[in-house]
Amino acid sequence: MTVTAEDSRRRLTPKQAEVVERLVEAAADEARLLGYEGTTVRGSAKRAGVAPATAYTYFASKDHLLAEVLWRCMERVPAVRHRAGSSPLDRVSAELKALGLFMADDPTLAAACTTALLGSGPEVRAVRIRFGGEVHDRIAAALGEEADPALVQGLELAYSGAMLWAGMGHLSFADVPAALGRLAELLEGAP
Repeated sequence: MTVTAEDSRRRLTPKQAEVVERLVEAAADEARLLGYEGTTVRGSAKRAGVAPATAYTYFASKDHLLAEVLWRCMERVPAVRHRAGSSPLDRVSAELKALGLFMADDPTLAAACTTALLGSGPEVRAVRIRFGGEVHDRIAAALGEEADPALVQGLELAYSGAMLWAGMGHLSFADVPAALGRLAELLEGAP
């Protein structure tokens, strides 16, 4: 069962869930236009047509709100369908590509959300744990039950490092999938 940010605070009525969705979409729009520095909870609330106090009822901070935006983007990444008989390398390369492409499609939003995911608040930490768990589960499933845990961890670290590196502007989000695919090939062939 996936726990969403709003579930961690309290159960929502359908109307409250709709307000949260509007806030998340408004924050994504604001981050696309203004980047991390220009995004605020107050601005997102105004864009969503709700009072700032209402926004803070659901999100503790800008980082919490943008981390939730990133999580919802991750949730929309479809599961990779693997061909029967495909190798672990083919499967993990496809998975890493999918995990990288969803951020490459919207680099300004990805950079803002990546920054937010590093926030220190407990709500951000909860989203970060969910996000990391999803990355872990997808990489481990792609490699299969026989996968070396060190390889899974190495690819997790490479993925998170690549996203951080891209968020800092040292690598484009569009270049991440290919770079991770090359790394998977190197790690798979390592003794």
